[in-house]
Amino acid sequence: MKRSQTSISSSLKALLICISMGFSGLVVAGGQQQEALAASVQTSMQKAISDAASPEPIFSSEEEKLRWLTEMSPRLAKRLPDTRDRVEFLKTVYYEAQRAGLDPQLVLGLIEVESAFRKYAVSSVGARGFMQVMPFWVKQIGTSEQNLFHLRTNLRYGCTILRHYLDIEKGDLYRALGRYNGSLGRPEYPNVVRAAWEKKWAYNKPAVQISLTAPTTLAQR
Repeated sequence: MKRSQTSISSSLKALLICISMGFSGLVVAGGQQQEALAASVQTSMQKAISDAASPEPIFSSEEEKLRWLTEMSPRLAKRLPDTRDRVEFLKTVYYEAQRAGLDPQLVLGLIEVESAFRKYAVSSVGARGFMQVMPFWVKQIGTSEQNLFHLRTNLRYGCTILRHYLDIEKGDLYRALGRYNGSLGRPEYPNVVRAAWEKKWAYNKPAVQISLTAPTTLAQR
């Protein structure tokens, strides 16, 4: 009895470590599971990946664009010290999140947890880059010359994959994040991403609306 009272599950320990570190130094491997895609889904994802439109995010106004960048940039300064690189990164995150129907702050929270904003992060299972994308996706929906360590390529894949999982789960963010991390049904990863999103990357005037058909309150899981 005493032993059971004092023991803490490994999953809870991982969650406490993430919180205590402010999500700043731990790579939580993106372990998306390879699965057979319907031909229509594969075609749709291939189109989403191959679109080569200029990565310039669309804001309601130039003032709103500057406001968002000004608010987000200082939060990322320790991770990306170079101002030009930091602004390019933020604009690309916003653009890729926007085109996938995702909240840019959610994507920032996911990157914080997955790679701690390390461009060349590689997990123990081989997931790569900022959004920890598994290489099998390149074979399924991309082309051999695409490099998952390239900023825009990695974010394009990551956002497209998360959108795919949201569609599969009919907008259930909890389950979609579980699929993204390869931990479907377990609360630790979705809750840590949600905490990073809300506590570190909150924005009091969202520039875009997240496209979810059935929002889920993670804290209730």
